[in-house]
Amino acid sequence: MKLINQLRVDFGQFLFVQDKVCRWAPEENTVYYTAKDNINLLHELGHAICGHKDFVQDIELLHIERDAWEKAREIGQKYGVKISENQIECAMDEYRDWLHQRSLCPNCAQTGLQNRSDGRYECFNCQVIWKANDARTCGLKRRKLVR
Repeated sequence: MKLINQLRVDFGQFLFVQDKVCRWAPEENTVYYTAKDNINLLHELGHAICGHKDFVQDIELLHIERDAWEKAREIGQKYGVKISENQIECAMDEYRDWLHQRSLCPNCAQTGLQNRSDGRYECFNCQVIWKANDARTCGLKRRKLVR
């Protein structure tokens, strides 16, 4: 039986919908997956099982993603889908790179610190405060905020 069919049976509490991009949509209780990408399908199912919703501070994303990958590896063992540590680290590197880009000051390009509960960043070099868009499905934009 195809993996997706078995997952639909074993994880009937979630909807599984084929799409152009793999993602977990908690507000819809839906795992979106692409054809022939079992590893990312399991990763997104990992988010679903872990109950991941969203994050405010970027560092939370790394914890959420690591948890989802570990859950995906665990699920994969049951279904004969091997997910190596190298595959996980490559994916984690993409998140780290994305977070680094978000943290770069739009004024002087120095790395800032996200030390606010509302997700804003602050540059210690030039004191600019900014907020970055989600940019998971579009281009990254950083907007300077008035102090």
